[in-house]
Amino acid sequence: MRIKSIIPRLVSAALVGAGVALGAFFFLGPNDTVATNGKAPGGFDVRDIQARQEPEGGIAEGPKDEIQARQEPEGGGAEDPEDETLTLTIPKMDQIEDDAVPDAAGDEAALKEHAAIHLEGTGFPWQGEANVYLAGHRLGFPGTDSFLAFWDQNGLEKGDEVFVTDSEGTKYTYRVYEEFVAEPTDLSVTKPVEGKNVLTLQTCTLPDYEQRLITRAELVDEA
Repeated sequence: MRIKSIIPRLVSAALVGAGVALGAFFFLGPNDTVATNGKAPGGFDVRDIQARQEPEGGIAEGPKDEIQARQEPEGGGAEDPEDETLTLTIPKMDQIEDDAVPDAAGDEAALKEHAAIHLEGTGFPWQGEANVYLAGHRLGFPGTDSFLAFWDQNGLEKGDEVFVTDSEGTKYTYRVYEEFVAEPTDLSVTKPVEGKNVLTLQTCTLPDYEQRLITRAELVDEA
């Protein structure tokens, strides 16, 4: 990880620990960690963000096999990496450089300790037609890799590159091609995209956390 650049007023403020409401059992929900004073990068008053937050939540109840049923990528085989941990670098996002991304369900513990998680049951880069689904905090928890990890996801533009490396050293280059907002319960965003190997980045929208910001990139190179 590169040294984090954090606005002093944000890190010096008293912090309110809130849970992560995972709508549809994996989506980052409205309860992220915020400061009680000062402003976050980009000018958002974190006191206003906090006031808009909904009550704390955990993993919502739901049919977990629904994601797996919707995400069965083609490809893969005996030589797939045994260790499914990915390494993520996004040059246009200040906090994301050589970050370890574990395969995990959308639980608070995994999200708190990592810049991002790979959503369990979705695709991997080495599979033919896959949706590699990565989720990260917008604000996160100070002192952990989650803090402001996906704060600037909204700054990604069409043509920007995202780099993923698997545990065996293969590097996959993805190129951003679209961005949109989805409802927290919209599981269709986890589905494979016909004829493509794509990577999906997901975080919450600001300032109210009511929806999910989705950025999608397509695999363009493998080395």
